[in-house]
Amino acid sequence: MSTPTASNERPGPPPGELDVLVVGAGFAGLYALYRLRELGHRVHAVEAAGDVGGVWYWNRYPGARCDIESVDYCFSFSDELVQDWNWTERYPSQPEILRYIDHVADRFDLRRDITFRTRVTALTFDEAAGTWTAATEHGDRVTARHVIMATGQLSVAKPPEIEGVGDFAGDCHHTGNWPHDGVDLTGRRVGVIGTGSSGVQVIPQIARQAAHLTVFQRTPHYIVPAVNRPLDPEYVADLKSRFEEYREQARNHPGGTHRVLHEDLAVEAAPEELRARLEEYWRRGGPDIQAAYRDITRDPAANDRAAEFVRSKIREIVRDPEVAERLTPRGYPFGSKRLVLEIGYYETFNRDDVRLVDLRETPIERVEPEGVRTGGARPELHRLDVLVFATGFDALTGAVLKVDIRGRGGRSLRDKWSAGPRTYLGLATHGFPNLFFMAGPGSPSVISNVLVSIEQHVEWVTDHLEYLRKNGLTRSEAVLEKEDAWVEHVNDVAAQTLYPRGNSWYLGANVPGKPRVFMPYVGGVGRYRQICADVAARDYDGFDLS
Repeated sequence: MSTPTASNERPGPPPGELDVLVVGAGFAGLYALYRLRELGHRVHAVEAAGDVGGVWYWNRYPGARCDIESVDYCFSFSDELVQDWNWTERYPSQPEILRYIDHVADRFDLRRDITFRTRVTALTFDEAAGTWTAATEHGDRVTARHVIMATGQLSVAKPPEIEGVGDFAGDCHHTGNWPHDGVDLTGRRVGVIGTGSSGVQVIPQIARQAAHLTVFQRTPHYIVPAVNRPLDPEYVADLKSRFEEYREQARNHPGGTHRVLHEDLAVEAAPEELRARLEEYWRRGGPDIQAAYRDITRDPAANDRAAEFVRSKIREIVRDPEVAERLTPRGYPFGSKRLVLEIGYYETFNRDDVRLVDLRETPIERVEPEGVRTGGARPELHRLDVLVFATGFDALTGAVLKVDIRGRGGRSLRDKWSAGPRTYLGLATHGFPNLFFMAGPGSPSVISNVLVSIEQHVEWVTDHLEYLRKNGLTRSEAVLEKEDAWVEHVNDVAAQTLYPRGNSWYLGANVPGKPRVFMPYVGGVGRYRQICADVAARDYDGFDLS
C-alpha cells in the first residue's frame, strides 16, 4: 500500500509544558489553536501529517470533493477572511479546499504553533497534578492542563480485509491515503473496490484514464446528482455583504445549512405531484431532496416513495437493464446511509471499457498476484494492474481510539467505549477530566454541515476554558449521570428516524467488530446549540468543576 509523501520535515519537538494541547491541524485544530492563542493560553498543536488540512491533506484522489456547498463549508469567525476568499465552484474540490486551509493557516500565522509529522500515541492523566501527559512517536513528552482532540471524523482510512491483498503484484492505493504526486493510470487495467462517496467520486475519473476499469460493488448506494457549477460572482458578492446573517441562519438550522424543510407529507402527495417535486430537486442537484417532504426520513412508506423515484432515475440513465438493476439500492431506507452526490457516475457504466461486478452474486474470494478472484456461480480471475480501495474510514472514533488514552485510575478510553462511545454533549466523557472532543460522537458532527458544528464546538470549549481560568478552576469532568442521560437522549432521537436502519459508517457497520451504535446526534444543529448554551448559562451544569 502506497503512502503519500509529505513536504514538511519535522523541525523540532513540541513545547514540553502547555495550558492546552491540540491534537490535529484540520479545520477544528486550526480554529482551536487560533482562538486559544487569541485568549492568551499557552497552546500548541501536534499533527501527524506533513502540513495542515486534516482529511483534505490525505484525500487527494481524482475527483475528491465536498458534498456541502463551498459558501457553507468555510469559517465565519473572521469577516476579513470571508471577504478575502473567493470560492470558484458550488461544491469545492479537494485542491481548492486545501488551498483555503493553507490560506487560513498563512493569514493567521498558525504554523508557528504546530509540530507536524508527529503522531500522539498516548495520553495519560495525572490525578495529583491534574494534568495530561502526551507521548509521541518520536519520544516527546508534553504536559498540558487540557487536551482538545481535533483528530477528525474521517481521518483513519479503513483498509480492506480481503485474503491475499499483500500478494497483489501490481500497485495498491487507498483513496484516503492517496500519493501526493498522483497516480498515472493511462493504459492500465484498474479495479476499484468500494462504491461509497469516495468510490462514486473516483470511478468516473479513473474510467476516463484507464484502459479498462472493473468496479467491485458490495452495496449499491442511493446517489443523486451534484449539479456542480461555477459560482456566479454576483451571488457571491451579495452573500458576502450579509454573510453573518446568512451564517446565523445556518447555526440555527437542523442541518447547519440553508435547506428548506417542506412540511407536507410524501404519503399524502398525489403520484404526479410527488414525481414533479422530486424531479425538480433532481434537476437542481444536491442532498436537499431529503427535505422535499418532512416524513421522508421518518416514515418507511414515505421513504420508499422517494427511494423508488431514485431507482427510476437509475433505470433511465443506465442503458443496460441488468447493470441498472445491480446499481439499484434496496433493503435499506433512502438517506439512512449518507446520501452520495455524483458527477457522471451512472453514465460511466454506459462505457464499453467499464465493468460492474456485483459482489452479492460473485463475492471476492481472495486477491492473487494477477488480480482479484471472485467466486459464486461464475468463478473468475479479474486480471488487473492497479487496485484502488475506496473502502472508507473508521469514522468518528477511529482516530481518537488510535491514541492510548488513560484517565482517572488509569482507565483506558478504549475499554470505556468498548460497547460504543459515551459522551456528554459529544464534548467530554466521564473519567477523563479536561479532555474535549471536537465534532465527535454524540454531537451533530458528520450528520450536519461539519464546519458550523466545528465552530460551535471550538467556541463552546474555549469559552469553557476561559470560565475555568477566570474562576480559579483547573478541572472539568463530565458527570456520569448527565452522560448517561445524554447517551439515552441521542439514542431516543435517532430511534425516531430511519437512520439506524441503514447499515452505515454512522453506526460503525463498515468496521468488523466495531460496536453497532448510531453515533451522531440527529436532533438538529440549532437544537443542539441551544442545549449547549443552556448548559453554559447554568455554570456548566453536568460538569464537575474544581
